[in-house]
Amino acid sequence: MNELFGTLSDGTPVHRWTLERAGVRVRVLTYGGIVQSAEVPDRDGQLTDVVLGFPDVGGYLAHPEPYFGALVGRYANRIAGGTFPLDGRTYELARNNAPNSLHGGTHGFDKRVWDAEPVEHGVRLSRVSPDGEEGFPGRLEVSGTYTLDADGALRIAYEAVTDAPTVVNLTNHTYWNLSGAGSGSAGGHALRIDASRYTPVDADLIPTGVEPVADSRFDFRMERKVGAGYDHNFVLDKGRTADAVEVAELYDPASGRVVTVATTEPGLQLYTADHLGEPFGPGHGIALETQHFPDSPNRPEFPSTELRPGGAYRSETVYGFGVRE
Repeated sequence: MNELFGTLSDGTPVHRWTLERAGVRVRVLTYGGIVQSAEVPDRDGQLTDVVLGFPDVGGYLAHPEPYFGALVGRYANRIAGGTFPLDGRTYELARNNAPNSLHGGTHGFDKRVWDAEPVEHGVRLSRVSPDGEEGFPGRLEVSGTYTLDADGALRIAYEAVTDAPTVVNLTNHTYWNLSGAGSGSAGGHALRIDASRYTPVDADLIPTGVEPVADSRFDFRMERKVGAGYDHNFVLDKGRTADAVEVAELYDPASGRVVTVATTEPGLQLYTADHLGEPFGPGHGIALETQHFPDSPNRPEFPSTELRPGGAYRSETVYGFGVRE
């Protein structure tokens, strides 16, 4: 089902698509590819929205920078100094997170209205990112398909092709609070990440290399309380895979709700939203952003994010929902 959700200041309509299956209800907006809500049952069967979001378009326009629930691109995460080399040329990007470029620039994919078409158990969003948009080279045809599996899991599949060499790194920026959106801090949630290494960062949150998580606060190989103070990429032990493999699990002891994360991607950004502002507060949600690594276009030792004509970008992430007694 889809319905008119609102309009932008220029009159462009924004639609909301509702996906329902196996007792799960997810709503997706054509504005920014945003996951507006995800209603899932707790251990007593009570449905609650576990995604931070807003009831109208105005809320998203008034609070753009936290990227609530958005499809982020053309390059998720940071590119150092807002520049990167490709085929002997240096490309200049918007430095919207000075001195870096963040999540695709000033007017990234999260602030665009996408075309929508129904697919079985979901919706496919698509758009064309023109050559030079936010400084990125190549005309990029890109899509994100949101579907619910038979067990109610939310599957997001990304695809892109280009007519010129470029870089692509897409993710979803949903903030999870398994006690319910607006219920307060999510810092008491427990988390497991199947990652033996992570990428430490400098003062500008740019990776400085790769280090083991052992004997550090970054070791989530055994489930433990999340706490605060994280905006870091974890190097998943499985690496990049053709099919989505489970790599993480977030658990809320209060409600019993669990969300699992399976992905084809080699990295996962844990962001505890310590600076989140009104109408929410610091730590009120936890983002688990599947991705390639930050600043990969400037780090040849990292998994490549280059996409060339004749090739295809494909990425898939599955958020599964469950409960513990």
